[in-house]
Amino acid sequence: MRDCPGFGRVWTAATISGFGSYVTTLAIQVLIVVTLHEGAGGVGLVSSARWLPYLLFGLLAGVLVERSRRRPLLIATDLGRGLLLIAVPLLALTHRLSLPVLMGFTAVFGLMSLVGDAAAQSFLPRVVPPHLLTAANARLDQSDAVAQTSGPALAGGLISVLGAPVAVLIDAASYLTSALLLLRIPTVEPPRTPVSLRGIRAEATEGLRWVYSHPTLRPLALNTHGWFLCNAAAGAVLPPFALRTLGLSAFGLGVAMAVGGVGGLIGSLAATRLGAGFGAGRVVIAARAGTAAAWLLVALSTPHWLGWALFAGAQLLVGLSMGAENANEMGYWQAATPDALQARTNATRRSINRAMIVVGAPAGGFLADALGYRAMLYTAAAGFLIVSATLAASRFRTARIGDAAAAQK
Repeated sequence: MRDCPGFGRVWTAATISGFGSYVTTLAIQVLIVVTLHEGAGGVGLVSSARWLPYLLFGLLAGVLVERSRRRPLLIATDLGRGLLLIAVPLLALTHRLSLPVLMGFTAVFGLMSLVGDAAAQSFLPRVVPPHLLTAANARLDQSDAVAQTSGPALAGGLISVLGAPVAVLIDAASYLTSALLLLRIPTVEPPRTPVSLRGIRAEATEGLRWVYSHPTLRPLALNTHGWFLCNAAAGAVLPPFALRTLGLSAFGLGVAMAVGGVGGLIGSLAATRLGAGFGAGRVVIAARAGTAAAWLLVALSTPHWLGWALFAGAQLLVGLSMGAENANEMGYWQAATPDALQARTNATRRSINRAMIVVGAPAGGFLADALGYRAMLYTAAAGFLIVSATLAASRFRTARIGDAAAAQK
């Protein structure tokens, strides 16, 4: 990675903004459950609003990012998100924060994240050569795991002392700092290319066709859509289940999430070696089976210290699984996709993945409120198991990043 001078700043910027984001994730969840007195349905609605722009504008964003210089987009969206997050404590202090207002805030934040995420994933292959993409993604995942380890615990402490709304300011500062770092990346990008509305439709269609006609990307994409549906449903249940059923405090929930960060760090450290030894396909499949087991452990957790330990162990297993999976999955996507299609294919799959959240989060939340938190968690665990089994039966099980990169030459 020493031959990639721009990657250090990309890495640092992602680490700082990721740290702040984990603080906000817990702060918003506690705010919904404790401050606004909402249940899993409320958590699901806010999560749905956060990802709604991906469903509505995802394909359009992919084409526009493809035609634009990506670093300016990253800087602009980081600045926008930083300024937007400052509004949360201001609304709370003036007693104007409600569930509909929070949903509107998260929708605007999601729109900025849509553009920023599409630009970030498409910018990395311009900074890092193909043979180093797995290592680069692994380092990004390692930083994310460190942020996940410290961010929630710090968030729990800040929430206990200052309250959930004020804790969001940490994330605002992280995005502003990230923008300043990205300003200093030494990279040359091609100039912006204008595109007509008709051209946008044609290029978006090309991105869809590429993803869903590829022999290994197609089953991976379809399976990942199912994974996001299950994860959205389970994620809506997790905060009220932990805070109400298990009796955890905000700090206790933050510590449990921090344990997941430790698992993510371990998994990401092993990701490159696992992918080289077993192949990206087998690593991703095994990781998704691990996620299924983790959510089963969450459902089995009880409100005493042994149950809390089981809950924390489940977060550790989720972290291990996702840490090992992410670098291999992203590395394979990036290696198998031509540079000219990177932003469009990223936006295509992310749009549909997030559409699964838009549907799955409120559905899981309201079902949990109606049927019980544990019943919904058992259902989600069964869904994750089906997801891993179907991917194991596809052609993706033999996928290797080196083979995908060689096919692009």
